[in-house]
Amino acid sequence: MRKAKPRRGTPRKASPRLRAIFLETVDNQLNMDDPPETRQTLKRLMNEGISEQDAKIYIAQAVVTEVFRTMKYGETFDAGRYRRNLCRLPEPPSEEPSTVDA
Repeated sequence: MRKAKPRRGTPRKASPRLRAIFLETVDNQLNMDDPPETRQTLKRLMNEGISEQDAKIYIAQAVVTEVFRTMKYGETFDAGRYRRNLCRLPEPPSEEPSTVDA
């Protein structure tokens, strides 16, 4: 199985507490199947040979992007960008806003 690669420009070790919170968010999305793209992305990444744990880490990176934009810029959650970033994984998430309200 492929391992999640550290992203350029980001620290290799995240706060264990923050990591746990973001992974819990991913688990909640999976348990509620909301949005359904989270489960679809998990399955796709695992089919590409990425372990379940690493796939969840990739998904958490897309969650982090939305939380960061909300906290730093006061933006509202951009569901279109989040879904687009899930589709891009394992490529790094984009911070570009979606062009269509979702």
